[in-house]
Amino acid sequence: MHGGAQAGWLLMALCAVSGAYCLLRARTGTPQERRTARSEAFMGLGMAAMAVPAAALPPPDWAWAAYAALFGAAALRALRPALRGGHHLHHLVGSLAMVYMAVAMAPGAAGSGGSQHTGHGAAGSGGIPLLTGALLVYYVFYVLGSAGRLLPGAAPVPAGGAGPGGHGAGDPGGGAGGRPEMATACRLTMGIGMFAMLLTL
Repeated sequence: MHGGAQAGWLLMALCAVSGAYCLLRARTGTPQERRTARSEAFMGLGMAAMAVPAAALPPPDWAWAAYAALFGAAALRALRPALRGGHHLHHLVGSLAMVYMAVAMAPGAAGSGGSQHTGHGAAGSGGIPLLTGALLVYYVFYVLGSAGRLLPGAAPVPAGGAGPGGHGAGDPGGGAGGRPEMATACRLTMGIGMFAMLLTL
């Protein structure tokens, strides 16, 4: 990222820890909760891989195509559940955002070729300002909503409805294992990470 290698390592560590915790959540709970946790683990670990500072470990050119393919497949998998709304829609947006960043940060994107980013490992940046801005706004609201649910006295998500941050029926805060506040904290961390990654485009 533009903030330097230290910021890149910090982002990588936060996303990796969040992804690892989501893997632990995937061992318990209902089938729906386990699917949600696996999707979030994939997102967190993928973000961690993309956040490795290029100065320390330059990725091969084919890595960006691999990221785009993996997250494209994740987006297709999330498409049908996303039609029901709730947190599945957020998974779809996140997967598509990762595809967008992988394409935009690939070497030679937008003809930038030689510019160097010190965070994600991209050789070039070819983001579309309007799309990047829309995603930044989305993640600002998502982060604020997630943070609001962590405040003392925040209203719990109704069992049958969607909460303010997009958690719907069958996903009441992602509380597999009885710790919904930890799941929300992981989502908050990944939302901040996604915002930080989008800022580099």
